[in-house]
Amino acid sequence: MKRRESLSLLERLYIFEVIKGVIQTSGHLFKHFATFLLRTIGLMKNTKPWATYEYPDEARPYAERYRGRHRLTLNGDGSMRCTACFLCATACPAKCIYIEASEHDDPQIEKFPNRYEIDTLLCIYCGYCVEACPVDAIRMDTGIHPEIYPPDPRAFIEDKETLMLRSRVLEDLGPEALFKAHMKKLKDIETKPFETDY
Repeated sequence: MKRRESLSLLERLYIFEVIKGVIQTSGHLFKHFATFLLRTIGLMKNTKPWATYEYPDEARPYAERYRGRHRLTLNGDGSMRCTACFLCATACPAKCIYIEASEHDDPQIEKFPNRYEIDTLLCIYCGYCVEACPVDAIRMDTGIHPEIYPPDPRAFIEDKETLMLRSRVLEDLGPEALFKAHMKKLKDIETKPFETDY
């Protein structure tokens, strides 16, 4: 959006613009408050007076293109598709992907990742790793946001086995059942009594 070079006298005084902003904001406030009051007495039951979601009791539906947590895709025989080409690690602006390549016993396969780790504390969930992969080995299509881990930074480093297991679970359960299981897990964490170490 390009700003106009010249402002009118009323716009340059700013007081009228501030008053217009206050009127607009107050209008939204009173509209939502009236909706809340009418809903409380039994009218307007189908209208929600607020925009917040009572998470995790109520989940916001994710779009199809939502970049959720990572997973490594698998071949038909259960082996990982990754060829340790390092393109995902090179494309990552946060430098959170660590790959250690090894030679494979099978002469048809040149190399494979002996270690594949993603530090989710560093990850910015941009999806560049998915776009850079030439063999569709990494995806972020689980429709689930990152999990809540214990307060140990090492728990946020996801290794190859964890990332491969996500593909197996997604294939076994399907996206809807996986999302329901994830939400149940979050509700259990919410209702669990607070534990202290001291």
